[in-house]
Amino acid sequence: MSTATKTAKHTKKRIGNDDYSLRRVPEDARYGFGSMLLQWLAQSGSLSQFVLGATLGVGMRFSDAFWAFTLGAVILEVVIFLIGLAGQREGLTMTMLTRFTGFGRNGSALVSLVIAISLVGWFGVQNGIFGKSMNALVGGPPWLWCAVSGVVLTLLVIYGFKYMMWLAKIAVPLFFGLVAWSVISTLSDHSVGALMSAAPTATAISIPAAATIIAGGYMTGAVVAPDMTRFNRKGWHVLLQSSASIVLSEYIVGMTGVLLGHLVGSSDVTHIVLSTSGFVGLIVVVLATAKINDWNLYGSSLGVVNFVRTVFGRPLHRGVVTLVIGIAGTVLSAIGFLQHFTAFLSVLGVAIPPVGGIIVAEYFLVRRLSTPLRETRAAGRVPATMPVWVPATLAVWAAAFCVGEFVHWGIPALNSLLTAAILYTVLGRAGLIRPVGSAELEEVAR
Repeated sequence: MSTATKTAKHTKKRIGNDDYSLRRVPEDARYGFGSMLLQWLAQSGSLSQFVLGATLGVGMRFSDAFWAFTLGAVILEVVIFLIGLAGQREGLTMTMLTRFTGFGRNGSALVSLVIAISLVGWFGVQNGIFGKSMNALVGGPPWLWCAVSGVVLTLLVIYGFKYMMWLAKIAVPLFFGLVAWSVISTLSDHSVGALMSAAPTATAISIPAAATIIAGGYMTGAVVAPDMTRFNRKGWHVLLQSSASIVLSEYIVGMTGVLLGHLVGSSDVTHIVLSTSGFVGLIVVVLATAKINDWNLYGSSLGVVNFVRTVFGRPLHRGVVTLVIGIAGTVLSAIGFLQHFTAFLSVLGVAIPPVGGIIVAEYFLVRRLSTPLRETRAAGRVPATMPVWVPATLAVWAAAFCVGEFVHWGIPALNSLLTAAILYTVLGRAGLIRPVGSAELEEVAR
């Protein structure tokens, strides 16, 4: 072996943390309740949720918005808990889980590709929005802020879940402490009762339509929950932590946004936090934004590792993958390229929820292909073989995607997820979920 080859391999091993991208997370590498709770709460710490609440506020009464958030929250929590519980029990990423929960090796590669493109695309889009926001707040060219944010997040995510956890410990208390101070200061000069009884000032939004916005907007995040829950020690931790995150995000942040929307008569309420808190508020908003966008990059890196290993047979280190796609996403966001592809990314978003429906149906109901997972769990290894193709699963996935994309009723993301779960369960119980071929698991994943 040449010196250059040895150096390259050595470098790959030293760049960041692979974070068990193709293996089960061992029990001694998992985190306690408090640490994981902070990671969950960090997903609630975003100004976009205030904007969502304000958007509903100008089109709904407070009581109607409450029921819309309740409906959306229940839907999200059920999805997060069921899929997250599977990830916690097996200690596997969402894309690795799909290999043994209905999709097989090649189907898992397709899932990985969809998720990787979708998440790295949204990483770039969010990074571009951040650059424009910073330009409006403090000046400077947007591309420069995109570059700074992208580089910082890439370096953070390279080193994996442990360092993302430290960011959560800093960002969560600061963000919510600041927001509480800002909002209380603003609302103390007004009658909260009057705001709660205020009539909508914009085009009316129905409760089902609002629930569609609430649940549909985070459905992709709910489906990739195993990427986080695989680090949980107990199943009930997943339930309590995800519930706490939903309560904070939907009821406290979202409903406060409704009040602020009624107060200013507009969905543009971010200035309330920033104007009250000054430069300190700006810093905390930066931290909170980073804490959400780091998961886009992290999930994308896991998807790429599984895709390349499955299709090309090459074991890539997650840290190296993060470096490459982080730079690519940063450059594309800085030049504004990804802003033209948000419609395409939204279509990919409809393709992801059915995957969650199939995982839940196979893991909890059908149990035709996932039994080897349970049999190898105690040994801490992944099953030695897996199906190559499962044609019926791909047909279910395609049908569910069409329902979500073309049926304009209800919540598209939920429609596609439920369609996939029901179809897969029916076909599975009828004995029509039949694997084709068998492949050995790669040595690196055992």
